[in-house]
Amino acid sequence: MESHGSITLKLFLGFLILSLNVHTSVSRFVVEKNSLMVTSPEKIKGSHDSAIGNFGIPQYGGSMAGAVTYPKENRKGCREFGDFGISFKAKPGALPNFVLVDRGDCFFALKVWNAQKAGASAVLVADDIEEALITMDTPEEDISSAKYIENITIPSALIDKSFGETLKKSLSGGEMVNVNLDWREAVPHPDDRVEYELWTNSNDECGVKCDMLMAFVKEFRGPAQILEKGGYTQFTPHYITWYCPMTFTLSRQCKSQCINHGRYCAPDPEQDFSSGYEGKDVVLENLRQLCVFKVANESKKPWVWWDYVTDFQIRCPMKDKKYNKECAAAVIKSLGLDAKKIEKCMGDPDADADNPVLKEEQDAQVGKGSRGDVTILPTLVVNNRQYRGKLEKGAVLKAICSGFEETTEPAVCLSGDVETNECLDNNGGCWQDKTANVTACKDTFRGRVCECPLVDGVQFKGDGYSHCEVSGPGKCKINNGGCWHESKDGHTYSACLDSENGKCQCPPGFKGDGVKSCVDIDECKERKACQCSECSCKDTWGSYECTCSGDLLYIRDHDTCISEFRNPCSVVIQIMYAFENAFSGSCVELSYLLNGR
Repeated sequence: MESHGSITLKLFLGFLILSLNVHTSVSRFVVEKNSLMVTSPEKIKGSHDSAIGNFGIPQYGGSMAGAVTYPKENRKGCREFGDFGISFKAKPGALPNFVLVDRGDCFFALKVWNAQKAGASAVLVADDIEEALITMDTPEEDISSAKYIENITIPSALIDKSFGETLKKSLSGGEMVNVNLDWREAVPHPDDRVEYELWTNSNDECGVKCDMLMAFVKEFRGPAQILEKGGYTQFTPHYITWYCPMTFTLSRQCKSQCINHGRYCAPDPEQDFSSGYEGKDVVLENLRQLCVFKVANESKKPWVWWDYVTDFQIRCPMKDKKYNKECAAAVIKSLGLDAKKIEKCMGDPDADADNPVLKEEQDAQVGKGSRGDVTILPTLVVNNRQYRGKLEKGAVLKAICSGFEETTEPAVCLSGDVETNECLDNNGGCWQDKTANVTACKDTFRGRVCECPLVDGVQFKGDGYSHCEVSGPGKCKINNGGCWHESKDGHTYSACLDSENGKCQCPPGFKGDGVKSCVDIDECKERKACQCSECSCKDTWGSYECTCSGDLLYIRDHDTCISEFRNPCSVVIQIMYAFENAFSGSCVELSYLLNGR
């Protein structure tokens, strides 16, 4: 028989839940979906919605192709498939197996876990009643379920009953059913900044979910701070609170679990009103952590929240009886935060009035736009869409990275443990110049784009797939603009013209197409220079040498030989007679000219 105390506790917790439902009666729970595309057979080909499971690791930003299989036995997946001699491991070269199981008789997570152990790559759960899609969540944890929930790594999705029947009918008819699970649009990706929020709790004694949450915060602190410091993300922490029904505000339960006269409450950590910490202790620490974020944000260092929460978990755990104001103050001091501002932000917990910070949190719990009510703790929201899946660093980072507009992702999103570099395989099918080590392939979180690059300030232009060429000023810096160039005997010549519309053109002294070849012109043999009677011509690479007989001087610009005179005006007379041109300048001016002054 249940004791009076346990009955009172359950009744009171029921009132807390009821108060939440009353508070959010005008809002709704939104099921996060991904696209499921049937690619064959032709008669059932098409796109369908599926509800993302709130465990395992959905491939946010990516997609998976597989073949659907419906087991002949254990069709609800409540027992291990190995007991029936069933394996879903794909043969070499075959598509991965997506196992279809029926809803009912056991937890969703157990079905997925059993299929994963048998080699499944993904699980589709067919609903057993006609209804709107729901989110498959984890069960209330106990020791037996906690282990397998933690180890689920494959994605899963719930499909509606009629679609499930369609798949089963095709499979029973001996047809191969291929599908594609697509998470690329599961998170909106409008621009180069992702906004995300984590609905969390400072209570570290609430079971497996709390343990997983604490572990995640510690593990994700590094990536979160990199993203925040680089200006790539805007993070906001949130905390769920409830209020106590007015009829019970003076009760022992409300007084022990609430502050501000029953306005902001949290369940008793140990679910024991007679000992240990009280719910109001959790509310106060939640409030403190919100104020830590606000004060840190005002100082342009919002990422310090991650340091405080992590350090508080380590230094002030409930099990060590250190979950208190004094321990929190020590953490605040060690991080150089303004304790007075935090205290002012927290306000008076005994006041019979609203606390602005916690009131804002209660209002934020109600769904807005495409985001549903926050009813699951912890909850991660990325670009106003609730994340579904295991709260694990790699999985969450994928979800956040999928929220960036393509080509704007930070480097942390393109690391090997988060995504596959598709440019490494056949250059992604894009244009490339192996000689200059330039490619149009740009790796992105969702795949790749073929886009003519900008290299060292020089823009390439083209379609990015079959053609890119350098264009504009500075183009000769990149592989000589794709034009001919060659060095010989200490001289270098190039056919590249560094101008907006300049084409490859062989330089003076050469002839050819300017792209593949330019060959030396023999000015002497072709009688293009050094043709005066006193001249002696010798061809050189790219030019020529011309000498005059006796003490005559060769004037290259006029291709003629003249006598060497010290009086510059005498030279003027010779040039005038040789070319029958008048010279308007003075003898003094010409003297400077000939002497290089």
